[in-house]
Amino acid sequence: MPGDRPDRARTAAQRGARTLVLDLEDAVAPERKAAARAAVVETVRQLGGQAACLVRVNAADDPAVQAADLAALAEVAELVTAVVLPKVVSVDQVRTASAALGALRLVPTVETAAGVRAAWDVAAASPLVHTLLFGPVDLGADIGVTPTAAGAELATARSLVVLACAAAGIHPPIDGPHLGLDDEQGLTVSARVARDLGFGGKVAIHPRQIAAIRAAFAPSASEVEWAEEVVRAAARAAAESLAVARLADGTFVDAPVVTRARSILAAVTP
Repeated sequence: MPGDRPDRARTAAQRGARTLVLDLEDAVAPERKAAARAAVVETVRQLGGQAACLVRVNAADDPAVQAADLAALAEVAELVTAVVLPKVVSVDQVRTASAALGALRLVPTVETAAGVRAAWDVAAASPLVHTLLFGPVDLGADIGVTPTAAGAELATARSLVVLACAAAGIHPPIDGPHLGLDDEQGLTVSARVARDLGFGGKVAIHPRQIAAIRAAFAPSASEVEWAEEVVRAAARAAAESLAVARLADGTFVDAPVVTRARSILAAVTP
């Protein structure tokens, strides 16, 4: 939500958003930056206990504005869940923000070709990097393509970001938004594609999108059934001191398969 519209943040929290991203960057007009900064600090104070509050600061290509954002957030650091850094293309940008914020978690955004190239280093730049956020709109503009729901045009870039997070041992990345607010089918396709590529979540630009995104990322009934069968088979094999189990259809089950099954079941545990 735009940082200078605290009413929208409150509405989103009331409508089931468990994580709010308060924006000081693209959603705020240049002449409104200072007002947005003050509004975000107050919004975090009001909602920090109700939902996870992330704040997207301005990009490092305007260092004075970003520095002012970071200084304002230092006032409410204990209530801010993480800081989203836009247009990150280097490790130095992450470390500069980290030095200004202390122990606050960071979510660098990969949204340019240079950012994709640097993603592996950025993901491992600091212990404070929680995950990466993928920006399809800016990246599409950077390389001259139009992002689609199916996402074939950005599949390679998305996969590289997923691999960068996995290699760094951090949380799976978050996919960027689907901008068609009235296109629920496209949103569902976009979210499913991101999930299948290994993303852990997706940005919503309106509370109306929350339900479709949650449904797309939730394990299906067949996935849960498969995972339960795998865990049962692994337990039987362990009881017999066997390293490998077999499912009823003859599929072999070893440790990596069991790990995946347990992660599916963990996703449906309240």
